[in-house]
Amino acid sequence: MSFLLDTDTCSYHLRRPSGLAHRFIQHSGRLFIPSVVPAELYVWIYRRDDPTPGLAIIDDFLQREVRVLPFDEACAEEFGRIRSHLLRRGLGANRVDLMIAAVAVHHDLTLVTHNTADYQQIPGLRLDDWIAP
Repeated sequence: MSFLLDTDTCSYHLRRPSGLAHRFIQHSGRLFIPSVVPAELYVWIYRRDDPTPGLAIIDDFLQREVRVLPFDEACAEEFGRIRSHLLRRGLGANRVDLMIAAVAVHHDLTLVTHNTADYQQIPGLRLDDWIAP
């Protein structure tokens, strides 16, 4: 099984590498992130007074631990399918979360997030939480 990591899981791992190290080692080579996640991580780092150390950590993370999957045309179509399904049911969702979910569904990956409640209404999406006790 391969996994798509949500921003919260990545930021948790970058702050406390030992907390999820066993998961990252166990699933090495099968960890992916959607292209929107580095964007969110860069926001987190650039909010610091000195982003330089954080930029090096993100660079290392992107080079060694995960593979980035683009939000491409096929993912955009999946996004449209998911969002229209939710809208027909009267449900809203954060658009960035929907982009992440669309990448997971399109590539048949399990989404790893601590924010499982944000994703539970999305059809066909498998979830796992590596942060919960």
